[in-house]
Amino acid sequence: MMINKIEKSVDMNLVEKDLKYIWHPCSQMKDYEELKPIIIDHGKGIYLYDKEGKEYIDIVSSWWCNLLGHCNPKINEYIKNQLDKLEHVIFANFSHEAAIELCEELIKVLPKGLTKFNFADNGSASVECALKMSFQYQYQTGNKKKTKFMCLSEGYHGETIGALSVGGMDLYAKIYKPMLMDAIHVQAPDCYRCSYGKDRKSCEVECFEHLEKAFEKWGEETCAIIVEPLLQGSAGMKIYPASYLRKLRRLCDEYKVLLIADEIATGFGRTGKMFAFDHAKVSPDIMCVSKALTGGYMPMSITITTEKIYNAFYDDYNKGKAFMHSHTYSGNPLGCSAALAVQKILREENILDNAKIKAEYLNSKLNNALLENPHIGEIRHIGLINAMELVTNKETKEGYDPRLRIGYGIYKRALNKGLILRPLGNVLYFNPPLNIKEDEIDKAVSICKEVIEDFLN
Repeated sequence: MMINKIEKSVDMNLVEKDLKYIWHPCSQMKDYEELKPIIIDHGKGIYLYDKEGKEYIDIVSSWWCNLLGHCNPKINEYIKNQLDKLEHVIFANFSHEAAIELCEELIKVLPKGLTKFNFADNGSASVECALKMSFQYQYQTGNKKKTKFMCLSEGYHGETIGALSVGGMDLYAKIYKPMLMDAIHVQAPDCYRCSYGKDRKSCEVECFEHLEKAFEKWGEETCAIIVEPLLQGSAGMKIYPASYLRKLRRLCDEYKVLLIADEIATGFGRTGKMFAFDHAKVSPDIMCVSKALTGGYMPMSITITTEKIYNAFYDDYNKGKAFMHSHTYSGNPLGCSAALAVQKILREENILDNAKIKAEYLNSKLNNALLENPHIGEIRHIGLINAMELVTNKETKEGYDPRLRIGYGIYKRALNKGLILRPLGNVLYFNPPLNIKEDEIDKAVSICKEVIEDFLN
């Protein structure tokens, strides 16, 4: 009994120190007066364990990056082996085996035509790189009037200034608007509340007319358009048809606008295929990847582009065409080794095919458990991602007043039951590791059903 008391006091001391020093991301710290920081001691598979031994199902993959479970032994092994050889090296004029091997592995699975890799250390940095790369490309190929960027409403591409400029979420960007670039924001698809009265499974993407009109008006001065393919994550896991991307590819080709795919959240099997663009069977001009790239182990991102774009920068140094863009930790060997391990596991353990079976199982379980609930408007899904939208009225699809923080209230109850169910406003979602097991799905769905029903009743 005395030992438990000592452990408790140690844990409380860590909480107090956390609150004394740490400003947590995307948080109103005043909330932490009630819901204290949970000090995690270790993780294994889909589970996290706090300092008191309590178990949590990480059903959101720790902000969508944990692809193959916590402390995956194969990824651990790759990083440990690399650590004894080389921890980091300047990536200008120097290279290393892990980075080269990673590029060789990724080319095997990337959409056709993406062959050149520019490394950075996080998703926002990858987006900034893509924006600068596309701007300079247009300038150096004689399209100097193409200086604007186009994006979709409610898009999210990160929180650096350029990334915020091409995002559409006021929650993150509103206060900074005087600092932002003047991007062209186009109405995004909203399949749950379709203004055309259509269904995402059978529509002709009538909503694409918003982009057609935007290109007619601004296409000649647009440098590039950036999209989250098929899934607008921070907007509430909004899912739209692959035919939208096919139409967009044709429109970009017509107006010589570069197409940037932000696959930071959707890449590496999250949507049921290796990349979301694979559903559309077309390729972007530039792709940004991060998050699951290293299995959630190391901060790393890559901006991947075509030979055509790369060649526009290739010339004698004094011509001033080089892409003068860099990050200190570009091509970090530890990150590359983690990413190599991820590719090896995906291939050798048949992860994507198995994940498709688990995806059907998970969606069926959630539908059976929650779809009849009068306050679950829709359970939309792609791959293992499932999003449950909370509504006050199923017929009108009216959402809860954001000030009520209904999703946050359910999140707190779920934590008490050992399930991490971090909300996106009125949307709760599952985005688990691809190798989740059926009994783990059963447990997570059971807790989710219990806390939603208890809270809303």
